Amino acid sequence: MSQPPFTIEQFYKYLTEGKLMAGRCHNCGKIHLPPRPLCDNCFHQEFEWTEISGKGKLATFTVIHIAPQQFQAMAPYAVGIVELENGLKLPGMILGVAPEQLKIGMDLTIDFGTCSTAQAWPQWPRYCFKPV
Repeated sequence: MSQPPFTIEQFYKYLTEGKLMAGRCHNCGKIHLPPRPLCDNCFHQEFEWTEISGKGKLATFTVIHIAPQQFQAMAPYAVGIVELENGLKLPGMILGVAPEQLKIGMDLTIDFGTCSTAQAWPQWPRYCFKPV
């Protein structure tokens, strides 16, 4: 049985299923998030999908006060980079906490269901982070 392709489209398809999936290199074992077609460690091109935890700690963030049109109603809002439990880093919006209460190192978890915005194109599934 062949695996789904290692594309950003497949990554987003998994998000619609509530799964945070990454690509694990068959040769060296490095995990890539988001997945890519070429390992940046050993240049191997064969991967397997692996589900990873969406729990982590806030590594850095910024607060957006002047937002693009589709996010203006949310401003001010925070966008940060979360270092997941396995060391991978993933950017995303941070919801469920006031921007002034954000602290580097705070525990966050991925949220697949409450991050929708009205946007004409592209129609990508959304995820965000929220406090644990």
